[in-house]
Amino acid sequence: MSLRLYDTATRSVRDFVPIEPGHASIYVCGATVQGPPHVGHVRSGVVFDVLARWLTANGSCVTLCRNVTDIDDKILGKAIEEERPWWAVATAYEHAFADAYDVLGCRRPTVEPRATGHIPQIVALIERLIEAEHAYAAGGDVYYSVRSFARYGQLSGQRVDEMRGSELDPAAPKRDPRDFALWKSAKPGEPAWDTPWGPGRPGWHIECSAMATTYLGSEFDIHGGGLDLVFPHHENEIAQSQGAGDGFARYWLHNAWVTTAGEKMSKSLGNSLLVDEVVRRVRPVELRWYLASAHYRSTLEFSDESLAESAAGYRRLESFVQRAAEVVGAERTTPAGVPEAFAAAMDDDLNVPAGVAVAHECVTAGNQALSSSDDAAVAIRAQEVRSMLEVLGVDPLSAPWIDVHTGAAEREAIAALVAGVLELRAAARVNKDFATADSIRDSLAAAGIVVEDTPRGPRWTLEHN
Repeated sequence: MSLRLYDTATRSVRDFVPIEPGHASIYVCGATVQGPPHVGHVRSGVVFDVLARWLTANGSCVTLCRNVTDIDDKILGKAIEEERPWWAVATAYEHAFADAYDVLGCRRPTVEPRATGHIPQIVALIERLIEAEHAYAAGGDVYYSVRSFARYGQLSGQRVDEMRGSELDPAAPKRDPRDFALWKSAKPGEPAWDTPWGPGRPGWHIECSAMATTYLGSEFDIHGGGLDLVFPHHENEIAQSQGAGDGFARYWLHNAWVTTAGEKMSKSLGNSLLVDEVVRRVRPVELRWYLASAHYRSTLEFSDESLAESAAGYRRLESFVQRAAEVVGAERTTPAGVPEAFAAAMDDDLNVPAGVAVAHECVTAGNQALSSSDDAAVAIRAQEVRSMLEVLGVDPLSAPWIDVHTGAAEREAIAALVAGVLELRAAARVNKDFATADSIRDSLAAAGIVVEDTPRGPRWTLEHN
């Protein structure tokens, strides 16, 4: 494997050498399920789905663990706001995130653990940290001693003396304001689990350390997440896990934000950015393309205009694939390997924009082959384009995108009706009754059926709104 990835920890592009040849282990920080997902939330899911697909395409067996944080201060606050139990809030929004990942064509992770299902592992890890003198109990809480870990701050490039301590609870019994909570003592009305330090619940950071090592072992290949998690979350995960003696992640990958007006996307920006709202304005495959086709380390400035422009580019690729399948048969367009230039782009830190350029070059060649009726060349180009789009999770002739708007039976019925109407249009054109021919075409367009005249005869497609 010649894959090279940008490692946040070393601030360099490194050769990816997995611990176990032929196998890649990946942990991705998933959602804190406190509300419905917006476009910024799901970019990470799409990015690491593409990484997993590329590793799989190169013959690796991938174990992908993406957690669910289902107990957290924000979830408890949301439960009070919505006047329902915390677990009902967490469950409802966990389902909303699952639906968003599904609608965007993200493959399900190998395992998707919930924090509340791993309290014994969390407690055991905290006990190891106390024994190693990296943590201490105080007043029913347990804190990590930041100064006890000499490498603290290396991931984010910060110096401990220049860090500000938490101001959320100045009365917390910490030895140092920079120390962070591993375990929080129970407050009235909050959920709690019994531990050697009294009843309480886990802190956010310790959850991921415990779940990652439970499923991927004490050392694994890649830890991923959004750029906003570098500090303090991922910094604290390293301190916890390595402080307990685990090697933890060998590579750290972070995707950049989706922004609006230069600001990181957040729930305060309104419902128009929620995934289930955006996919009413564009097709889900087009939203996925928008998120996947940019470089994962580049900030995406979201707007309906940029989304529409991206969707138009995808439709050019999609149109060629569909037309090629009609001409040479879908079976002759089955993905059969990507071009070398695309592979080189993907191996270069997942340089998807360069890979997309290769796909468009293949489409240009494919359209020329269609015009010259070179079916063999059409089939080859279509195989290449579908192979590239499959890696990016947007092959229009593969699940979940094929016949996503109409079932096979409905499409066959529409095809029969359209064929009859197009015969009437062809007869009108032969008789030079162009007014009638144009009227038929306009009527079909009004019904969402777009007719394109080609050297091989008229071709129709369903317009997607």
